[in-house]
Amino acid sequence: MGRKRRIWIPQSFYHIVCRGNRRDPLFMDEGDYTTFLYILHQVNEIAPFELASYCLMTNHFHLQLRSREQHISKVMSLINKRYADYYNTKNKLTGHVFEKRYFDEVIHTKESMLAVSRYIHLNPVEAKMTTRPEHYPWSSYRYLLTGFGPISRIFNMHILLDYFAGGKRDRRKMYKDYVMSKTSRPS
Repeated sequence: MGRKRRIWIPQSFYHIVCRGNRRDPLFMDEGDYTTFLYILHQVNEIAPFELASYCLMTNHFHLQLRSREQHISKVMSLINKRYADYYNTKNKLTGHVFEKRYFDEVIHTKESMLAVSRYIHLNPVEAKMTTRPEHYPWSSYRYLLTGFGPISRIFNMHILLDYFAGGKRDRRKMYKDYVMSKTSRPS
């Protein structure tokens, strides 16, 4: 039996997760993380997409992504193929880098958009890689709070911040309060 065909809704965001094969690390050093972010930029030139949030963990990554022009499968195929080629070449390996197909889930509501972004941004805290999400360098959380980050061309912070009222500083504080309300840690 063939695989179930993926649904693509061009106006919708998706929560996408990819894991390393056998849950092995995808990112072993800073160069791997920065190369992945560079690949996102490269792929965006060919198959434009927007990111509302992202987090690169050791053995997997999360993207909150929307592609209006190309099927989401095309975008992910380009991202994963380029990263797998880089990873295998760098580490003198062959074979699969990613476990199975990527996970994807359509995000239908404003509440779901915020909940998925919070989940993504708290991933390093839940994994005990950091105590505060703004201290983790490989996610969009710090960029949402400050407006400064390495992937500003494809990352649109307004997608999430515009769900809150007020000026830019107020909206950033409200987003931070929203994210931190899910933890037992003070903001």
